[in-house]
Amino acid sequence: MLTRSIHSVRRVEIGPATAWRDGALTVSPDEAREILGAACLAEVGVSWASPGEAVRIVKVLDVVEPRTKGPGGGGIFPGWLGAASAGGVTHVLRGAAVVVAGYLPRAQEAVIDMCGPAAELSPFGATHNLVIEFTPAAGADWAEVDDALRRGSLALAARLAEAAIDAPPDELETVVDPGPVDGLPRVAAITNLQTQGVFKDVFVRGASFNGQAPALIDPAEIDDGAVVSGQYGHPSLRNPTWAHQNHPVANALRARHGRDLSFAGVVLCPEPVTAGEKARISAAAAQLCADAGFDAVILTKEGGGNADADVALKMDALEDLGIATVGLFAEMAGPDGTGPPIVVAPERATAMVSTGNYDTRLSLPRMDRALGGAELALLGVAATEAMELPTAVILASLGCLGGGRLTCSPPEA
Repeated sequence: MLTRSIHSVRRVEIGPATAWRDGALTVSPDEAREILGAACLAEVGVSWASPGEAVRIVKVLDVVEPRTKGPGGGGIFPGWLGAASAGGVTHVLRGAAVVVAGYLPRAQEAVIDMCGPAAELSPFGATHNLVIEFTPAAGADWAEVDDALRRGSLALAARLAEAAIDAPPDELETVVDPGPVDGLPRVAAITNLQTQGVFKDVFVRGASFNGQAPALIDPAEIDDGAVVSGQYGHPSLRNPTWAHQNHPVANALRARHGRDLSFAGVVLCPEPVTAGEKARISAAAAQLCADAGFDAVILTKEGGGNADADVALKMDALEDLGIATVGLFAEMAGPDGTGPPIVVAPERATAMVSTGNYDTRLSLPRMDRALGGAELALLGVAATEAMELPTAVILASLGCLGGGRLTCSPPEA
C-alpha cells in the first residue's frame, strides 16, 4: 500500500540553504549547481517562475515533480537514484516542479507560459517551476548532456522533497492497490510510451523501453518515478515525467475502485516505428490483457500521427478479444478543425475521446522575462515577444495521458 504525504507549496524563493517552512520552499542555487554538476555541463543555473508572473519558459525538455521516500530519494526514480521500493510513504511537494529548459538536438520547441491563454492549457502554468538552464561544455557529446541533465534533475527533485520530509503533511492520500472486486468489471490502463531512439525515448526503471515487450507494472512504481521521460518531440502530445508521476487515468480508476469498477492495473507498451512492429506489439498487448482477465481498457498515446496507429491497432486487437476499449486521441484537424482529425483510425473499435486539436491557434501576450533561451527558434523572434502559436507547441496541453484541461459543454439554449 502506498501513502502520499502531501506538502502543498504556496511560496518559493532563492536562498542560502534549501529548506521547507510553513508551505514555503527555499532553494539554494549553490546546492542545486552541486547536484547538477557534470563534466559535460560548463554552466548550470536555477531560477523560479511562478503562476501569474509574466514569464515564458522556452525549449522545455522535461518536468519532474519533487518526490522522495527518504534521504537520497529512498527508492524514488528507480534505476536512476536507487532500487525500486514501491509502497510505504512517498513525500510529494504538490504545486512545485523542476523544469529542464535549453537546446538539445531533435528537441522540438516546447513552451510554458506562466500567464495568459497558454498557462490555462498546460498543467505547468499552475505550478511553481524551478527552471534549470544550462550551457554544455565545449565539444560535449549531446547524449551525455541529456543523461547528465536527467540524472541531475531527478536528484534535485528528490532533494527538494527531502527538505519537507520531517514537516507535518497538509494531507495524506492512501493509494489503493489494483485487485479484483467481486461483481465489478476489471478495468486497466494501457500507457503507450514513445520509443524512437535518443531524444525521443522513455525510460522504465532506468532503462530505455525501446524494443521491450508490453508489461504489467505496479502503478505504485509509476507514482514513485519508474517511468521517466527522455522524449522531446511533439510538445502538446508529450508526457513529461511529471505526467507519469501523476498518471491521470490510473488515478481516476483508483478513485472508482470498489464503486463501479475494479482497478486492474497498468500495462506499459513501446511505440515502435515500423508498421509490422506496431501490429506485433498491439497483438501482444491485447493478449496480455486477455490473459490477465481484463474486461475493459483505457488506452493513451504519446506523440503525433505515427502514434495514432499504436492506439488504433491496439483498440481493434482488444475488441477482437472481447475487451471493451476506449482510446484517447489528440486531433490534428487544421486550424479551423475541419480536417481529418486522426491519421490512423481504428477499423472496428468505436469508442474514442478527443483531448483537443493540435492545430488550434493561440495569441500569446508579451512577457517580461524568458527562461530556457532568449529566442523562440520556431518563429525566430525574441522569446518575450507577443506571438501566435499553435496549441501543438504548448507543453502537455492536449493531455494525452488523460490530464488535459480542455472540456466540452453543450451549447447554450
